[in-house]
Amino acid sequence: MSRTHHILNAASNLLGISLLLIAGLRISDSGGKTMADEIAWLSAASFSISCFFSYLALRNDARAEGFEAVADKSFMIGLGTLIVAVGVLAMTTSLR
Repeated sequence: MSRTHHILNAASNLLGISLLLIAGLRISDSGGKTMADEIAWLSAASFSISCFFSYLALRNDARAEGFEAVADKSFMIGLGTLIVAVGVLAMTTSLR
């Protein structure tokens, strides 16, 4: 059973959340005071890769399983780095 469309949907939504976190830190001028925006950039890149390979899996039936595996791994990396970015942001704002 293919999970590709689920990965694409979740990764694109979390990509938006990552970019929203980055934009919020830039607008509030907190980007230079914490590592959260750099870590959020890593999650945004991972979610972008996940979206790309998930889309390729939808379009190419012959290699769908391999593309889906890459999309799944990059999704989990993005999810982990997004959690770390939010944790770093929460810790640095609570220390002020």
